[in-house]
Amino acid sequence: MSPITPAGATLPGVTHHPANVNGTRLHYVRAGTTGSPILLVHGWPETWWAFRKLIPLLAETHQVFALDLRGFGDSSNDDAEYGEEVTAEDLHQLVRHIGSGPVHLLCQDISGGASFRFAALHPEDVISFTGVETTVAGFGFEAFTDVSNGGSWHVGFLAAPGIPDMLLRGHEREFLTGWAFPMMNGTEGAITERDVDEFVRTYGRPNGWRGTQAIYHSLVSGQDATRALAASHPLTVPVLTVDTGHPATENTFRRLSAGEVTAVRLPGVGHLVAQESPDALAAAVLEFTRKIDES
Repeated sequence: MSPITPAGATLPGVTHHPANVNGTRLHYVRAGTTGSPILLVHGWPETWWAFRKLIPLLAETHQVFALDLRGFGDSSNDDAEYGEEVTAEDLHQLVRHIGSGPVHLLCQDISGGASFRFAALHPEDVISFTGVETTVAGFGFEAFTDVSNGGSWHVGFLAAPGIPDMLLRGHEREFLTGWAFPMMNGTEGAITERDVDEFVRTYGRPNGWRGTQAIYHSLVSGQDATRALAASHPLTVPVLTVDTGHPATENTFRRLSAGEVTAVRLPGVGHLVAQESPDALAAAVLEFTRKIDES
């Protein structure tokens, strides 16, 4: 786990690391030296930088790790397999690579499906599961694809093979600042120009939309596989759900869990919780993990 020089933005007290796992090269960061480990898994349109405000708050009492998913950020996006199944295996092998033992897993947005698959298939790697503003194929995500009933056009667009890279290449800043962030962010000033620069830097790489396209494609095509996995391997670890408006995350994970589910609502916050309301999110996560670690 020797540190490397960061290719882009960084934080005081954070070190950057490579992990050659599962046939790819992942980039992850680490902060904190004591306490149980927490692994943070970003959504879209994000990278590990989405947790820039949350990491210092958690690292006061925990070892904190945040990665760039395969095809995102500074992780590899070359010709390889992509999608939820391989991403779940990436998470499993990354936890083993880090070597700090099982983790408190936190995922948000479109990483919910891959994170659920990882936790369901490898419960020995997971102490607890926190889902933030997320749902999965077969358990609620379908509503977001139904444009005629309030769903969004971008789901099908981003899921179409080759289309995001073909049409968004060179227009990353326009797309993120002109549509994506204004649509998702409910807190003025939460995302600065410096933050936009960092997201544009990585989405602007050659093949910078491969990870996005693959995860969205899994979400629109993986309903049967997710339902089968949920029936055979429901979550058995304690679950925390965090929603800001409609309780989509709570409704989803109560159906995916065979154990205890704790639900938290953060009204007045937009979809990008870690970027918009890190203090409230940290408080919820720290209280949840404290009770588990003590028991």
